[in-house]
Amino acid sequence: MSATTTAASTLDDDTARRAARAKLLARIGRVGIYAALIVWSFVALFPIFWTLSTTFKTAVNVTQGHILPFVQYWPDWKGLRSLGLSPDTLFQVSTVRDEFLMRFENSVIASLGAAALAILIGAPAAYGLARFDYRFGWMRNKDISFFFLSQLILPPVVLAMPFLVLYKNLSMLDTRIGLIVVYTLMVLPIVIWIMRDQFETIPVELEQAAMVDGCSVWGAFLRIVLPIALPGMVAAFILSMILCWNEYFFAALLTSTNAKTLPVMVASQTGSQGISWWSMAAISSAAILPLVLIGIFLERYIVKGLTAGAVK
Repeated sequence: MSATTTAASTLDDDTARRAARAKLLARIGRVGIYAALIVWSFVALFPIFWTLSTTFKTAVNVTQGHILPFVQYWPDWKGLRSLGLSPDTLFQVSTVRDEFLMRFENSVIASLGAAALAILIGAPAAYGLARFDYRFGWMRNKDISFFFLSQLILPPVVLAMPFLVLYKNLSMLDTRIGLIVVYTLMVLPIVIWIMRDQFETIPVELEQAAMVDGCSVWGAFLRIVLPIALPGMVAAFILSMILCWNEYFFAALLTSTNAKTLPVMVASQTGSQGISWWSMAAISSAAILPLVLIGIFLERYIVKGLTAGAVK
């Protein structure tokens, strides 16, 4: 009995040590994961912090590389003052502020207009690829979908000369309409791919039941399919708007005065005395703020829409 009791006690001790070792390894792994996430968050958020802090730096603080406010430097309104947005210039007449507001308005109109138009065109196209079988030469539905996506591989600089010639002949240079059209073409493949996955997750039987009750194909699409696919549409719209908001190449190529956007204005903050870092940072901060608000308030729609077709 004593030998049996000793063996059982030894086995219990070994089991306890293994459990403690496993628990320790789990804690170490958890600490390592959190440490990696903290480091990555710092790497990802530091450019935003640098941009925001540079908005409140003077030229000396920028050139000397001061980073910590209230420790290495005292914040100043220089960046916002250069745009006429500081407290001491906000209620004064400012041509720079008027220009900034016009560029901001151009970005808003071009981004929202292109995203809405891409959804309007891309949703029916994606629905057709998800529900009907097409044949275009040797291409089938999957080939057509990949053809749309392959347009993103083409470098934008290849399209510079054709777009310049086309827009000049159509009198669309330096117009908001011109930006909306080119931005729509830019984000349309992404919208089609996201919405196609959304529509493929919706059972066909729902549409068939609606058509049995008297709905047409378009009626079933508008009354049954679209409300179910709404999260995907919201995600596609937001993603398209963000891509259009940050676009620089076509905005710099096809605009000169009236239709310039914020990215072009950011890149133009140079002069004979060098780069105006505080003005560039102030404009960049103003351009980042709407995207940050979108990410905060619409995160659940973005995640829900982008992951709806992940599990079938």
